[in-house]
Amino acid sequence: MAGITATESGVALRRGNFSSLTDALDYAATGRSGVNFYAADASLVSTLSYADLRDAARMLAGRLAARFERLSRIGLVADTSDEFLIAFMACQYAGLVPASLTLPAAFGGREAYEWQLSRMAQTADLAAVFAPDALRGLLEKAMAQTGVPVLALSGADLPQDSVPTVPHGADGPAYIQFSSGSTSAPKGIVATQASVSANCLAIIRDGLQVVPGDRAVSWLPLYHDMGMVGFFMAPLYSQLSVDYISPTSFARRPGTWLKLISDNRGTLSYSPSFGYELCTRRYRGEELDLSCWRGAGIGGDMVRAEVLGAFVEVFGRSGFDPAAFVSSYGLAEATLAVSFAPLGKGLRIDRVDSGRMQTSGRAIPEAEMERAGQVRSFVACGRPVTTLDVRILDRDNNELGPRRVGRIMVKGPSVASGYFRAGEPLQPVTDADGWLDTGDLGYWLDGELVITGRSKDLILWNGRNIWPQDIEWVAQQTGGRNMARAAAFDVQDADGGSRIMLLAECWSRDAGTRADLMREIAAATRASCGAPVSVELVGVRSLPMTSSGKLSRAAARARFLAGGFAEVVQADPSRAPALAVPGQTS
Repeated sequence: MAGITATESGVALRRGNFSSLTDALDYAATGRSGVNFYAADASLVSTLSYADLRDAARMLAGRLAARFERLSRIGLVADTSDEFLIAFMACQYAGLVPASLTLPAAFGGREAYEWQLSRMAQTADLAAVFAPDALRGLLEKAMAQTGVPVLALSGADLPQDSVPTVPHGADGPAYIQFSSGSTSAPKGIVATQASVSANCLAIIRDGLQVVPGDRAVSWLPLYHDMGMVGFFMAPLYSQLSVDYISPTSFARRPGTWLKLISDNRGTLSYSPSFGYELCTRRYRGEELDLSCWRGAGIGGDMVRAEVLGAFVEVFGRSGFDPAAFVSSYGLAEATLAVSFAPLGKGLRIDRVDSGRMQTSGRAIPEAEMERAGQVRSFVACGRPVTTLDVRILDRDNNELGPRRVGRIMVKGPSVASGYFRAGEPLQPVTDADGWLDTGDLGYWLDGELVITGRSKDLILWNGRNIWPQDIEWVAQQTGGRNMARAAAFDVQDADGGSRIMLLAECWSRDAGTRADLMREIAAATRASCGAPVSVELVGVRSLPMTSSGKLSRAAARARFLAGGFAEVVQADPSRAPALAVPGQTS
């Protein structure tokens, strides 16, 4: 542990009661805590105390302010590095508005990445893009048609001239977070200092209930809200030290994440369900002590109870306590957090009659005589944080009671100020009364939120609501080791009718195995959802993902209709994970 920042900051813990990011950093800099960056093999790459971060950011801020007009939007390629955090905070001190940009995919997709970045640059009207040296050439190619200059993330290209700076105040903007969807023009969500401060307060005080001695560990990408807000801003607002590995390093060696928790006595760390699954699959018996981990958060996608159960079975022997699991719900338009499950209680699983939920819109608890395949398990995501109001509405905007599935609406100071698009007025994210339609569906369970899926992904079939996750889960269970991810959606036939389509990533190239899989999956999914499902096997890693690592069913549907899926090209399921990591797949 020599050389890394201290777990005990040495200053009185302030739980998020700051007015701005610079206010929070100025206080954290009076202590001994900070951030640490590790390689895939768990070796320490660099360390940055909050005091050093403040000093470096202030120095760079003066040079940025000399080059760019106040409130200019600055693109920052969100490398997991001290350079990125210094540049991000320098923008805060200089009165500029940073926009975190994604990293390129590990496997192909460079042309799509260049197109995506050029769209982001135009949407946000970026004055410049700052990139790590290793990516300068790629970024210059992406910006070639936009006229946006590409500069070194370290600031080495900037003149040495410096001017006095005026940091953002409590009523100023904080940053632009691009939405993770991949089927429409990118949306730049404008978070404010007030929304960040309100949400960090909710995370620290209500959600994770931070105490002296807490330490955070993260592999989450810093261009996504769960990584940036949850594991840079919230720790900053509570003076916690953070140990980072990059998403690429996590994908290569997921066990390093657990090793850092074990070695550095990390207490708080988050991942989507697939991160826990990847650790379980890759574990080779390394010695770990995870008894320190009191807040093992799950967020960023649907919580998968069976995956987390397998994690407990493997890592319970290493001291992991299943009561440490904290399921939660949030979205970038609410800055991040909306609800947290109660600490120290583990997962609360609600098993409902999926057939009756499809027909009635009610989450009716399972009965003893349910038909096989007609039970679905959901994980409760806790009560809303005290700084937000949440309600669930039907299609006619009537508020729904317990176990009635409807649209989740959010209101409060954490909600972002709007969507930014160059040349247009700021578009509100809320209605006239201040309510944000999250686009998610769910129900109340004893005051806790249960998320059932995205409203835009819901499949309507003969008057019934069918959740694509139900179909995908059955396909993956049926396919076993031959199956990776799956995506279900509806398509319109030439005669005006509709059908349900399932694309399943398959490892096997054997014709007989594939034929058997298609037949077995079609039968199992029909038995489960009560509707015929057309099955097509596609190549592993071919299903599109959003920048946050979520499956994009809309993009899969569009690519399928355009004939854009290739045949299976890999056959051995033991050679690579069947899971996506944010920013690591095309």
